[in-house]
Amino acid sequence: MSHETYPAVQVPLGELGGEEFYDADDVEELDEEEDAELLAAFDAEALDEDEEARLVAERERAGRGGADDPYVATGERLQKVLAHAGVASRRACEEIIAAGRVSVDGVVVTEPGVRVDPSRQEIRVDGSRVLTDPDVITVLLHKPAGVVTTMEDPQGRPTVADLAEQFISEHRTELEHPESVRLVHVGRLDTETEGLLLLSNDGDLAHRLMHPSFEISKTYVAIVEGQVEGWVPRKLRRGIELDDGLAQADRVVVKDAGPSGSIVEITLHSGKNRIVRRMLDAVGHPVTRLARTKLGPLGIGGLRPGQMRRLTGEEITALQQEVGL
Repeated sequence: MSHETYPAVQVPLGELGGEEFYDADDVEELDEEEDAELLAAFDAEALDEDEEARLVAERERAGRGGADDPYVATGERLQKVLAHAGVASRRACEEIIAAGRVSVDGVVVTEPGVRVDPSRQEIRVDGSRVLTDPDVITVLLHKPAGVVTTMEDPQGRPTVADLAEQFISEHRTELEHPESVRLVHVGRLDTETEGLLLLSNDGDLAHRLMHPSFEISKTYVAIVEGQVEGWVPRKLRRGIELDDGLAQADRVVVKDAGPSGSIVEITLHSGKNRIVRRMLDAVGHPVTRLARTKLGPLGIGGLRPGQMRRLTGEEITALQQEVGL
Protein backbone atom coordinates (compact mmCIF):
# COMPACT_ATOMS: atom_id res chain seq x y z
CA MET A 1 0.00 0.00 0.00
CA SER A 2 1.39 3.41 -0.99
CA HIS A 3 1.23 6.40 1.33
CA GLU A 4 0.90 9.89 -0.05
CA THR A 5 2.91 12.63 1.59
CA TYR A 6 1.33 16.00 2.12
CA PRO A 7 3.26 19.20 2.72
CA ALA A 8 3.17 20.38 6.32
CA VAL A 9 0.79 23.22 6.97
CA GLN A 10 2.54 26.26 8.33
CA VAL A 11 0.75 27.53 11.42
CA PRO A 12 1.63 31.04 12.50
CA LEU A 13 2.89 31.15 16.08
CA GLY A 14 1.21 33.40 18.58
CA GLU A 15 2.24 34.53 22.01
CA LEU A 16 1.35 31.11 23.51
CA GLY A 17 3.58 29.21 21.11
CA GLY A 18 0.82 27.87 18.82
CA GLU A 19 -1.98 29.03 16.62
CA GLU A 20 -3.82 31.98 18.09
CA PHE A 21 -7.32 30.87 19.22
CA TYR A 22 -8.86 34.32 19.16
CA ASP A 23 -9.13 37.28 16.82
CA ALA A 24 -8.06 40.78 17.71
CA ASP A 25 -11.70 41.84 17.74
CA ASP A 26 -12.46 39.29 20.48
CA VAL A 27 -10.15 40.96 22.97
CA GLU A 28 -11.71 43.63 25.17
CA GLU A 29 -9.24 45.80 26.97
CA LEU A 30 -9.94 46.66 30.60
CA ASP A 31 -8.71 49.84 32.11
CA GLU A 32 -7.15 49.66 35.54
CA GLU A 33 -10.14 51.12 37.38
CA GLU A 34 -12.64 48.65 35.94
CA ASP A 35 -10.36 45.63 36.07
CA ALA A 36 -10.78 44.59 39.71
CA GLU A 37 -14.52 45.27 39.78
CA LEU A 38 -15.27 43.26 36.63
CA LEU A 39 -13.07 40.35 37.68
CA ALA A 40 -14.81 40.22 41.05
CA ALA A 41 -18.19 40.14 39.31
CA PHE A 42 -16.98 37.34 37.04
CA ASP A 43 -15.74 35.28 40.00
CA ALA A 44 -19.06 35.74 41.80
CA GLU A 45 -20.97 34.33 38.82
CA ALA A 46 -18.59 31.44 38.19
CA LEU A 47 -19.77 27.90 39.05
CA ASP A 48 -17.98 25.92 41.70
CA GLU A 49 -16.53 22.52 40.73
CA ASP A 50 -19.40 20.47 42.20
CA GLU A 51 -22.07 22.50 40.41
CA GLU A 52 -20.15 22.37 37.15
CA ALA A 53 -19.78 18.58 37.42
CA ARG A 54 -23.52 18.23 38.11
CA LEU A 55 -24.43 20.27 35.02
CA VAL A 56 -22.01 18.31 32.85
CA ALA A 57 -23.57 15.05 34.07
CA GLU A 58 -27.06 16.38 33.29
CA ARG A 59 -26.01 17.32 29.75
CA GLU A 60 -24.51 13.87 29.22
CA ARG A 61 -27.68 12.19 30.40
CA ALA A 62 -29.88 14.43 28.27
CA GLY A 63 -27.76 13.51 25.25
CA ARG A 64 -28.40 9.80 25.81
CA GLY A 65 -31.84 9.18 27.20
CA GLY A 66 -33.10 12.15 29.11
CA ALA A 67 -32.82 13.37 32.67
CA ASP A 68 -33.59 9.92 34.12
CA ASP A 69 -30.70 8.22 32.33
CA PRO A 70 -28.20 7.23 35.06
CA TYR A 71 -25.29 6.96 32.62
CA VAL A 72 -22.25 9.14 33.43
CA ALA A 73 -19.63 9.16 30.70
CA THR A 74 -16.74 9.72 33.09
CA GLY A 75 -17.96 7.12 35.61
CA GLU A 76 -17.06 3.51 36.35
CA ARG A 77 -18.74 0.42 34.99
CA LEU A 78 -21.64 -0.58 37.23
CA GLN A 79 -20.55 -4.19 37.73
CA LYS A 80 -17.11 -3.00 38.86
CA VAL A 81 -18.66 -0.60 41.37
CA LEU A 82 -20.86 -3.35 42.81
CA ALA A 83 -18.01 -5.84 43.03
CA HIS A 84 -15.78 -3.27 44.74
CA ALA A 85 -18.56 -2.64 47.27
CA GLY A 86 -18.56 -6.34 48.15
CA VAL A 87 -21.94 -7.23 46.62
CA ALA A 88 -20.54 -10.24 44.72
CA SER A 89 -17.89 -11.14 42.16
CA ARG A 90 -17.82 -9.04 38.99
CA ARG A 91 -19.30 -11.86 36.92
CA ALA A 92 -22.06 -12.45 39.48
CA CYS A 93 -22.76 -8.69 39.55
CA GLU A 94 -23.24 -8.73 35.77
CA GLU A 95 -25.90 -11.41 36.23
CA ILE A 96 -27.56 -9.45 39.04
CA ILE A 97 -27.72 -6.37 36.80
CA ALA A 98 -29.07 -8.33 33.82
CA ALA A 99 -31.79 -9.76 36.06
CA GLY A 100 -33.10 -6.23 36.74
CA ARG A 101 -32.23 -6.27 40.43
CA VAL A 102 -30.15 -3.08 40.37
CA SER A 103 -31.31 0.53 40.29
CA VAL A 104 -29.31 3.74 39.99
CA ASP A 105 -30.97 6.92 41.22
CA GLY A 106 -34.29 5.06 41.15
CA VAL A 107 -33.89 3.82 37.55
CA VAL A 108 -33.64 0.06 36.99
CA VAL A 109 -30.52 -0.77 34.99
CA THR A 110 -30.12 -4.03 33.04
CA GLU A 111 -26.97 -3.20 31.06
CA PRO A 112 -23.79 -4.17 32.97
CA GLY A 113 -21.66 -1.78 30.94
CA VAL A 114 -23.47 1.35 32.12
CA ARG A 115 -21.06 3.83 33.68
CA VAL A 116 -22.06 5.45 36.96
CA ASP A 117 -20.60 7.83 39.50
CA PRO A 118 -20.65 6.02 42.87
CA SER A 119 -19.77 9.20 44.77
CA ARG A 120 -22.88 11.04 43.55
CA GLN A 121 -25.49 8.41 42.67
CA GLU A 122 -27.60 6.13 44.87
CA ILE A 123 -27.23 2.48 43.92
CA ARG A 124 -29.54 -0.23 45.24
CA VAL A 125 -29.68 -4.01 44.86
CA ASP A 126 -33.04 -5.66 45.52
CA GLY A 127 -34.16 -2.36 47.00
CA SER A 128 -31.34 -2.18 49.55
CA ARG A 129 -28.84 0.66 49.47
CA VAL A 130 -25.28 -0.26 48.42
CA LEU A 131 -22.48 1.63 50.16
CA THR A 132 -19.92 2.49 47.51
CA ASP A 133 -17.79 4.89 49.55
CA PRO A 134 -15.00 2.91 51.29
CA ASP A 135 -14.76 5.60 53.97
CA VAL A 136 -18.36 5.13 55.13
CA ILE A 137 -18.09 2.40 57.75
CA THR A 138 -19.93 0.89 60.70
CA VAL A 139 -18.02 -0.86 63.47
CA LEU A 140 -19.31 -3.32 66.06
CA LEU A 141 -17.71 -2.68 69.45
CA HIS A 142 -17.82 -4.76 72.62
CA LYS A 143 -17.95 -1.83 75.00
CA PRO A 144 -16.23 -2.58 78.29
CA ALA A 145 -17.86 -1.66 81.59
CA GLY A 146 -16.53 1.67 82.85
CA VAL A 147 -16.24 3.24 79.38
CA VAL A 148 -18.52 6.26 78.89
CA THR A 149 -20.75 6.39 75.81
CA THR A 150 -19.87 9.93 74.81
CA MET A 151 -17.42 11.64 72.48
CA GLU A 152 -15.66 13.43 75.35
CA ASP A 153 -15.86 13.32 79.12
CA PRO A 154 -15.07 16.32 81.37
CA GLN A 155 -14.09 13.93 84.16
CA GLY A 156 -11.39 12.36 82.03
CA ARG A 157 -12.90 8.87 81.98
CA PRO A 158 -12.27 6.57 78.99
CA THR A 159 -14.86 7.08 76.23
CA VAL A 160 -16.05 5.22 73.16
CA ALA A 161 -14.49 8.07 71.14
CA ASP A 162 -11.09 6.82 72.29
CA LEU A 163 -11.90 3.36 70.97
CA ALA A 164 -13.23 4.81 67.69
CA GLU A 165 -9.96 6.67 67.13
CA GLN A 166 -8.05 3.50 67.96
CA PHE A 167 -9.98 1.56 65.30
CA ILE A 168 -9.32 4.18 62.61
CA SER A 169 -5.62 4.27 63.51
CA GLU A 170 -5.36 0.49 63.26
CA HIS A 171 -7.21 0.33 59.91
CA ARG A 172 -5.80 3.38 58.11
CA THR A 173 -4.68 1.33 55.12
CA GLU A 174 -8.26 0.17 54.48
CA LEU A 175 -9.54 3.75 54.15
CA GLU A 176 -9.00 6.22 51.32
CA HIS A 177 -9.04 9.29 53.56
CA PRO A 178 -8.57 8.09 57.15
CA GLU A 179 -7.85 11.61 58.37
CA SER A 180 -11.43 12.65 57.56
CA VAL A 181 -13.20 9.59 59.01
CA ARG A 182 -14.89 10.28 62.37
CA LEU A 183 -16.98 7.55 63.97
CA VAL A 184 -19.72 8.36 66.48
CA HIS A 185 -21.74 6.05 68.72
CA VAL A 186 -25.15 4.88 67.51
CA GLY A 187 -27.36 4.96 70.56
CA ARG A 188 -25.79 4.44 73.96
CA LEU A 189 -25.12 2.06 76.82
CA ASP A 190 -24.80 3.36 80.36
CA THR A 191 -21.30 3.45 81.82
CA GLU A 192 -21.47 0.19 83.76
CA THR A 193 -23.26 -1.75 81.02
CA GLU A 194 -21.03 -3.64 78.61
CA GLY A 195 -21.67 -5.27 75.27
CA LEU A 196 -22.69 -4.52 71.71
CA LEU A 197 -22.49 -0.89 70.57
CA LEU A 198 -22.19 0.43 67.04
CA LEU A 199 -19.79 3.16 65.92
CA SER A 200 -20.48 4.68 62.52
CA ASN A 201 -20.19 7.62 60.15
CA ASP A 202 -23.13 6.39 58.06
CA GLY A 203 -25.57 9.19 58.87
CA ASP A 204 -28.64 7.67 57.21
CA LEU A 205 -28.25 4.31 58.93
CA ALA A 206 -27.42 5.84 62.32
CA HIS A 207 -30.45 8.15 62.16
CA ARG A 208 -32.84 5.30 61.49
CA LEU A 209 -31.33 3.03 64.12
CA MET A 210 -31.80 5.73 66.77
CA HIS A 211 -35.22 7.01 65.65
CA PRO A 212 -38.10 5.89 67.92
CA SER A 213 -40.21 4.79 64.95
CA PHE A 214 -37.53 2.30 63.89
CA GLU A 215 -36.75 0.72 67.26
CA ILE A 216 -35.21 -2.69 66.64
CA SER A 217 -34.92 -5.53 69.11
CA LYS A 218 -32.14 -5.55 71.68
CA THR A 219 -31.13 -8.55 73.78
CA TYR A 220 -29.40 -8.30 77.16
CA VAL A 221 -28.01 -10.83 79.59
CA ALA A 222 -28.28 -9.74 83.23
CA ILE A 223 -26.85 -11.17 86.41
CA VAL A 224 -29.29 -10.25 89.16
CA GLU A 225 -29.60 -10.63 92.90
CA GLY A 226 -31.78 -13.42 94.27
CA GLN A 227 -33.48 -16.45 92.76
CA VAL A 228 -35.78 -15.53 89.89
CA GLU A 229 -39.08 -17.42 90.14
CA GLY A 230 -41.45 -18.42 87.37
CA TRP A 231 -43.82 -15.47 87.74
CA VAL A 232 -41.08 -12.93 86.98
CA PRO A 233 -40.75 -13.58 83.20
CA ARG A 234 -44.54 -13.49 82.84
CA LYS A 235 -44.70 -10.19 84.70
CA LEU A 236 -41.94 -8.66 82.54
CA ARG A 237 -43.69 -9.74 79.34
CA ARG A 238 -47.09 -8.38 80.47
CA GLY A 239 -45.48 -5.06 81.29
CA ILE A 240 -44.42 -3.01 84.27
CA GLU A 241 -45.54 0.54 84.94
CA LEU A 242 -42.45 2.69 85.47
CA ASP A 243 -42.18 6.43 86.15
CA ASP A 244 -42.05 7.17 82.40
CA GLY A 245 -44.71 4.70 81.27
CA LEU A 246 -45.32 1.04 80.59
CA ALA A 247 -42.28 -1.14 79.83
CA GLN A 248 -42.69 -4.57 78.26
CA ALA A 249 -40.25 -7.31 77.33
CA ASP A 250 -40.73 -9.32 74.13
CA ARG A 251 -38.98 -12.39 75.50
CA VAL A 252 -37.54 -13.41 78.88
CA VAL A 253 -35.51 -16.55 79.56
CA VAL A 254 -34.10 -17.52 82.96
CA LYS A 255 -30.75 -19.09 82.07
CA ASP A 256 -29.83 -20.01 85.65
CA ALA A 257 -31.31 -19.38 89.08
CA GLY A 258 -30.15 -19.86 92.63
CA PRO A 259 -30.38 -18.24 96.08
CA SER A 260 -27.18 -16.25 95.53
CA GLY A 261 -28.20 -14.88 92.12
CA SER A 262 -29.71 -15.60 88.72
CA ILE A 263 -28.94 -15.09 85.04
CA VAL A 264 -31.74 -13.61 82.92
CA GLU A 265 -31.82 -13.02 79.16
CA ILE A 266 -34.29 -10.32 78.16
CA THR A 267 -35.25 -9.05 74.68
CA LEU A 268 -37.19 -5.81 74.11
CA HIS A 269 -37.61 -2.97 71.62
CA SER A 270 -37.70 -0.02 74.00
CA GLY A 271 -34.80 2.39 73.93
CA LYS A 272 -35.60 4.14 77.21
CA ASN A 273 -32.71 5.01 79.49
CA ARG A 274 -31.55 2.14 81.78
CA ILE A 275 -34.76 0.29 80.93
CA VAL A 276 -33.53 -3.26 81.71
CA ARG A 277 -32.06 -2.27 85.06
CA ARG A 278 -35.26 -0.47 86.06
CA MET A 279 -37.53 -3.33 84.98
CA LEU A 280 -35.58 -5.98 86.88
CA ASP A 281 -35.28 -3.75 89.92
CA ALA A 282 -39.07 -3.28 89.86
CA VAL A 283 -39.59 -7.06 90.23
CA GLY A 284 -37.16 -7.26 93.14
CA HIS A 285 -34.00 -8.39 91.34
CA PRO A 286 -31.44 -5.57 91.13
CA VAL A 287 -28.85 -6.01 88.38
CA THR A 288 -25.24 -6.64 89.38
CA ARG A 289 -23.89 -7.03 85.85
CA LEU A 290 -25.46 -6.29 82.46
CA ALA A 291 -24.36 -6.89 78.88
CA ARG A 292 -26.07 -6.28 75.54
CA THR A 293 -25.48 -9.32 73.34
CA LYS A 294 -27.68 -8.64 70.27
CA LEU A 295 -28.95 -5.68 68.26
CA GLY A 296 -31.45 -6.67 65.60
CA PRO A 297 -29.72 -9.19 63.32
CA LEU A 298 -26.29 -8.55 64.88
CA GLY A 299 -24.68 -10.59 67.61
CA ILE A 300 -21.58 -9.84 69.65
CA GLY A 301 -20.12 -13.25 68.86
CA GLY A 302 -16.71 -13.96 70.30
CA LEU A 303 -15.59 -10.36 70.71
CA ARG A 304 -14.02 -9.66 74.08
CA PRO A 305 -14.49 -6.33 75.91
CA GLY A 306 -12.65 -3.59 74.01
CA GLN A 307 -12.48 -5.53 70.75
CA MET A 308 -14.02 -4.19 67.53
CA ARG A 309 -14.68 -5.30 63.97
CA ARG A 310 -16.10 -3.71 60.85
CA LEU A 311 -19.54 -4.91 59.76
CA THR A 312 -19.67 -6.98 56.60
CA GLY A 313 -21.71 -6.02 53.56
CA GLU A 314 -24.26 -8.72 54.44
CA GLU A 315 -24.63 -7.34 57.96
CA ILE A 316 -25.10 -3.79 56.67
CA THR A 317 -27.79 -5.05 54.28
CA ALA A 318 -29.58 -6.90 57.09
CA LEU A 319 -29.51 -3.78 59.29
CA GLN A 320 -30.84 -1.61 56.45
CA GLN A 321 -33.71 -4.02 55.89
CA GLU A 322 -34.57 -3.81 59.59
CA VAL A 323 -35.05 -0.04 59.33
CA GLY A 324 -36.39 0.16 55.77
CA LEU A 325 -33.34 1.84 54.28
